[in-house]
Amino acid sequence: MKQVDVIVIGAGAAGMMCAAEAGRRGRSVLVVEHARAPGEKIRISGGGRCNFTNLNAGPANYISANPGFCISALRRYTQRDFIALVDRHGIAWHEKTLGQLFCDGSSQQVIDLLVKEMKRHGAELRLATAVSGIERTADGFSVALPGGAIRCESIVIASGGLSIPKMGATGFAYDVARRFGLGIVAPRPALVPLTFDPVTLERLKPLAGVAVDAASVRCGKTRFDEAMLFTHRGLSGPAILQISSYWKPGEEIAVSLLPGTDVFAELHAARTANGRQAPHTALSALLPKRLAQAITEREGTAGNIADLSDKRLRQLEAAVNDWRIVPAGTEGYRTAEVTTGGIDTRDLDSKTMQARTVPGLFFIGEAVDVTGWLGGYNFQWAWSSGWSAGKVA
Repeated sequence: MKQVDVIVIGAGAAGMMCAAEAGRRGRSVLVVEHARAPGEKIRISGGGRCNFTNLNAGPANYISANPGFCISALRRYTQRDFIALVDRHGIAWHEKTLGQLFCDGSSQQVIDLLVKEMKRHGAELRLATAVSGIERTADGFSVALPGGAIRCESIVIASGGLSIPKMGATGFAYDVARRFGLGIVAPRPALVPLTFDPVTLERLKPLAGVAVDAASVRCGKTRFDEAMLFTHRGLSGPAILQISSYWKPGEEIAVSLLPGTDVFAELHAARTANGRQAPHTALSALLPKRLAQAITEREGTAGNIADLSDKRLRQLEAAVNDWRIVPAGTEGYRTAEVTTGGIDTRDLDSKTMQARTVPGLFFIGEAVDVTGWLGGYNFQWAWSSGWSAGKVA
């Protein structure tokens, strides 16, 4: 029976990073990927340009039932370390906004970088290869593959979460964790659009396609100030995707469409300057026309703005900057960029990503209960967790 030192299951960002680092240490490494190409989620990321990290990446940008778990990996392999790797491969990049770094070219450049690093350090990559079983042995593991079982000392599960099933996402990592007695924090879609109930959707259907450049969206004590988009299903855009990772069914979100703007003062000034204009006309100076019309219709403010009392102007202000709504749900794993929840970090060593009770078994990347914000943070977790496991696997 063939034997290698390390088998990595999953040729995504975390898996390839881990394989390259383990190979660098002189370990014989086999990477098994069930898809026909490596790095499929890398390929589609960042609009095809791969938002490969964020200059601001730190523990505060991650969600986990154990918030301190990610600290060690993020500090030991930082965004600066990955940027240096990108630079060594001659890949041009730029900062787009909020510390987000993108390739000047395409996402394929990052995939090629990782494949080159694996090959350089001797890691073998097998594509279109499914794993049908994993068993403990006296000195490691036996992994059942189409060509026969292969033994290894260490096995690294880097198969991701449940997001984007059309690209082959499965619950494989969770199945392996349960098989070996590790806990699972209930997974759910994250960085995903929110949906409306049928009544609200019918009322707001005319707003599909309308965008607000700098909305503020809040859920509980968490708030994000970024763009927001009305869709034919509900709400999307960066601010909504961010808050979706914190939102839970039945909870209310509060939306400010013009944060930092004194809407009452603006409307009061418009009433003084031209009282014969319609309220939606005055509001259209601040918001997209269709959105201004929908708000004034919902608030029943027809006629001239001169007819509106200060109290009514305050109500309009609240409708703009304190819109409360309970989403019906999310669009689910179909469009979710990542999965929050996953392998319970209480069962993993934060320095090595190794299972505490199963020596030689490692979990990295999206499979673990560590979820980053939108904007390159999840890739940085992939690099950091993959590197950490690769140092010891």
